[in-house]
Amino acid sequence: MAGVITRLQVQKNNPQRINVFLDGEFAFGVTLDVAASLRKGQRLSDDEIAALRSQDAVEKAYQAALRFLASRPRSRAEVERRLAAKGHAAEAIAPALERLEAHGYLDDASFAAYWVENRSRFRPRSAAAVRHELRQKGVDAETIRSALGELDEDEAAWAAVAQRLERWRGLTKEQLTQKIMNYLARRGFGYEIAQRTARRAWAQLQSPNDL
Repeated sequence: MAGVITRLQVQKNNPQRINVFLDGEFAFGVTLDVAASLRKGQRLSDDEIAALRSQDAVEKAYQAALRFLASRPRSRAEVERRLAAKGHAAEAIAPALERLEAHGYLDDASFAAYWVENRSRFRPRSAAAVRHELRQKGVDAETIRSALGELDEDEAAWAAVAQRLERWRGLTKEQLTQKIMNYLARRGFGYEIAQRTARRAWAQLQSPNDL
């Protein structure tokens, strides 16, 4: 496989990649970054070719991870699972993840804080429910504990219920309480918090201008 580079050609379908020809024959493709160290007439040994391919595999994994992270923050485990599912080798995934962490694209503490804030604002859940979600995403227990430290479960329960109060107007106190208890239970909130929230909701509906 060793040989002399006779041509470096930009790929037609992907201008970010370069085809490398050895002794007149296509040998392998690499990214622009990897190709920056190559030149026509350069002789490559088998070990050098293996190193270039390894470098390219890491770069592919890194770029795939960046695309996955573009829509929202992710945990390290989420990115690792995604890359593995897309067929990237473990030998390429590990250094790609290290590079992402070094550049600040992966940070489980920041991700956990983002997740708790996002849930509190848009889809309120109990601390237990959010903890379960973060565990499913591979975040470690200590990081989860730290992220949940500022979560006010009473306010989270109220936020979950407040947006639905108008549709429940007209229910009896017992009906409203049952509706809220069931609704909050499905979101992981405990009995006492659900009871307090139901009492607050009833008071809100009875005196909407006072609260």
